[in-house]
Formats: sequence, C-alpha cells, structure tokens
Amino acid sequence: MSRKFIVAGAQLGPIARDESRVSAVARMIDLMTLAHARGARLVVFPELALTTFFPRWFMEDSAEINAYFETEMPSAETLPLFEKAAELGIGFHLGYAELTAEGRHFNTAILVDQTGKIVGKYRKIHLPGHREHEDWRPFQHLEKRYFEKGDTGFRVFDAFDGKVGMCICNDRRWPETWRVLGLNGAELVVLGYNTPFHYPPAPSHDHLQYFHNELSVQASCYQNGMWAVSVAKAGREEGCDLIGGSVIVSPLGEVVTRATTVGDELITATIDLDRCAEIKENIFAFAKHREPEEYAAITAPKT
Repeated sequence: MSRKFIVAGAQLGPIARDESRVSAVARMIDLMTLAHARGARLVVFPELALTTFFPRWFMEDSAEINAYFETEMPSAETLPLFEKAAELGIGFHLGYAELTAEGRHFNTAILVDQTGKIVGKYRKIHLPGHREHEDWRPFQHLEKRYFEKGDTGFRVFDAFDGKVGMCICNDRRWPETWRVLGLNGAELVVLGYNTPFHYPPAPSHDHLQYFHNELSVQASCYQNGMWAVSVAKAGREEGCDLIGGSVIVSPLGEVVTRATTVGDELITATIDLDRCAEIKENIFAFAKHREPEEYAAITAPKT
C-alpha cells in the first residue's frame, strides 16, 4: 500500500488581541477548504492558533490570563473546525492554550483525524522566556509564567498510515526532541510556532532568525529520517514582528516548499512516508550505529 499523500501547512498572519476565536476559526476553515481542494489529507495550523501570542504581556489577573485558555476541545467556538474537517475528510493539527479541569495551564497541540476525532495530544516541554516582568525588554516572553512544562512526553501516534509525532515552537530547536521522537518511530512531525523576529537577549542574532528556523528542522529531519511540517503564526502582531518561513522538509533534510509571505498562506507538498527508510535503514540506522552508553551527559541532571 502506498503511503504517499499530500500535506498542507496553514500559516496564519497576525491575530489581534481583540480578534475573536470565531474569526480565527473562520480563517482556518478557509485554509482547510483550500487544502482539501489541493488534495491534502492533513493540514497543520500553528502554535496558539486561536488567539494572539499573549505571553508578550505581563498580566497578574487570573481571569484576564485564563481568558486566553481553552477549557474544552472542541469548544463551541472551535467545533466548526472539527465539523468541517469531518465533512471534507481531512485531518488537522491545532495549537492552543489549555486550561485543565484541575487548573493546570499548558501550551498544547492536538492531532485530529479525517473523521474529526482527536487522536493525539502533546504539551510543550521546552518553554522559553522568563517568569517575571523585565522592564528592559520591548515586549515580554512569559511562557514560563503562564504555562507548566508539558507532561505528555514525546509520544508518537498511529495516524495517516504512519507514525506521527508533535512538538511546539522552541522544542524544534532542541535535538533531543527529534531524537526521542525518532527513537519512538516517528515518520512525520507536525509543529507550529510563534517566533519573534527580534530576540532581545541577543539582538545580533536577529538576521539569522529565518536561517535558524530552517536549520533546526532540516538537520533534525535528516538526522532522524522523518518528514516535518513546520508552520508559523507570522506578521506584525500587536506591534511585534513574527517570522513566517513555514516549511515542509523531507527525510533527506531538503526544504520541499516554504511560505513566501507573513500572512495567511497555504503551502502543500506530496510526501512519501516510505522514503524515511532511506535514512532510518542506512546512515542513521539507530540499532546499528547509535552508541547510547556514550551519551549519559545528555540526560544528566541540570546543574
């Protein structure tokens, strides 16, 4: 049986602070409909796709903070996206802020199959930024304040005739993310990000933001023999410039296609999960060539 199919990356432009979830979902439905028209079986939406990137602001009022979080999925506002997916027979990946019944806060992503059923969930592990207000920054990056470290681990799910893993934004920069997904058999990784163009702690890196974005995904796909669909929320959002650069990358590390704008844009490519074997059975055949007894420093406690 062929495991070749079309995937889509649905980049979103800015979402204003006062833009409703209904509006964001309507934009995603438009992109999903276009993805279906292009023959896609799976469409990938970005991190925190339902709201503006709220960690850029320091907030202390719990009601104000919780207003950015979802307490159920699907909710009344997001149900139309699930219904459209089932109607079209297309799966999707969605990132959002999750507030659990126990009052825990996570940066979360879900994988939904072609029937509109949630078949996978991941909670972001590598949280960047800081916890307290830092006056010197032109904007804040308070993910460590608003989210707990994810508790799902790097799981892989049986979906779309293959093994699908997820990660979120900063996770993509860490080789350990991809290696654990690879060790768990991932053939396709789907992820979203909200990445500012300006990096206040090291502004001399700003001109490398697009390069580092692609470098992380390309190297990781090659070193683990997997496809990736990496999708941005992009553009000038509430005075903060977010990079675009959404890409689909092959197991050989090649960028198959990339976004060219910083607005709502759909990219598509035909992927073949069987091509993962070219890497997994040769250059990076884990069982043959890994030497894990030499890697203890990787998992040593933080100092």
